[in-house]
Amino acid sequence: MVGIGGTFGGLCRFQLGKIISQKSKTAFPIGTFIINITGAILLGILTSINMGNNVYLILGDGFLGAYTTFSTFMYEGFNLFQDNEKLNAFVYILSTLILGIIGYVVGYEIGKLLISL
Repeated sequence: MVGIGGTFGGLCRFQLGKIISQKSKTAFPIGTFIINITGAILLGILTSINMGNNVYLILGDGFLGAYTTFSTFMYEGFNLFQDNEKLNAFVYILSTLILGIIGYVVGYEIGKLLISL
């Protein structure tokens, strides 16, 4: 189940990242940034809805695990440092971490609201 979800999550991340990078002409890794923040929001929603273990395995561990990417986040952040883009590196790393946590909490609250409807 994790593999099935992961396949679709990875494909979705690849396609979305490609589209975003084609439209954005910046050194800032906006594609990975948007993908990781939206993934955190979606994980918060999924967690609060609590639809069962099998659904979580497919969507949480599988799809969202492959959709978001910690390794690319670290790689791009490190490359910004190497390219003397120190300010961009700090903004990217700190904003991803902070907004990722906020996104998860917001998603969790959205999920709770959806349950109460």
